[in-house]
Amino acid sequence: MANDTMLQQMRAKPGFIAALDQSGGSTPGALRQYGIPESEYSGDAEMFRLMHEMRVRIVSAPAFTGAKVIGAILFEQTMDGQAHGKPVPAFLWEERGVVPFLKVDKGLEAEADGVRLMKPMPGLDALLERALKAGIFGTKMRSVIEHASPTGIAAIAKQQFEVGEQIGARGLVPILEPEVSIKAPDKAQAETLLRDELLKGLDALPASRNVMIKLTIPDTPDFYKPLIDHPRVVRVVALSGGYTRSDACQRLAANHGMIASFSRALINDLTRQMSDAQFDAALAASIDEIYKASVEKV
Repeated sequence: MANDTMLQQMRAKPGFIAALDQSGGSTPGALRQYGIPESEYSGDAEMFRLMHEMRVRIVSAPAFTGAKVIGAILFEQTMDGQAHGKPVPAFLWEERGVVPFLKVDKGLEAEADGVRLMKPMPGLDALLERALKAGIFGTKMRSVIEHASPTGIAAIAKQQFEVGEQIGARGLVPILEPEVSIKAPDKAQAETLLRDELLKGLDALPASRNVMIKLTIPDTPDFYKPLIDHPRVVRVVALSGGYTRSDACQRLAANHGMIASFSRALINDLTRQMSDAQFDAALAASIDEIYKASVEKV
């Protein structure tokens, strides 16, 4: 079952969640941003080895601790890897005070009815069992809303809650992530439809069930306050969604009770070619900026 100390940290501790869960499709882009072009490696095994080295460098940096980074979302192969002689989830929690999460989705279906549902996850139960044994606290799974389709958004919410129930029943806390694309021409309307569907799903949950929700920063500040205040919600976190870090932080700071769970916006100033001192300083500056937007509201 969910570790009570971890649960309390996720409920109440000031800070944000680092999203270090780029998977197969997004890994080449993340490595390019880090200064490793595709010409420097061959095949998935080498690609993921380089990605793992980058992630270990991030989580080992002096600023990457539970003082400001209260959680981290991992890719499956990162969960299975080592950091300084320890399994990564154990290293994060025992050495850094950071709660470990696991990305469990297998990518997105093609767009239909204005949304992209998650692909089937036939091996989910086995993955959840491995996650529990590894000391993982919760999970994350992403689907995407491209247009304000009432039926499409209802299907997104239904799928998120159904898979979330499968995860919650195993004693893990699911992060539901129905992302509204920042390019959606009717983004504000989509957010209204999504909020209503999520509230219906939350109201139907038993009192014993806890979830977290990861959302695109809304066009209207504090629009998701009803979700933040819902008794079944541990925390509502924000994805950067393609916004620059500066823009994402400015938008986030206007949303009370919402904290960051950024990926690219956290690490896009980091390169392999930096000295350790340069790398650590750049990551510390990024962490400070995102932490401030998560805890100091306007």
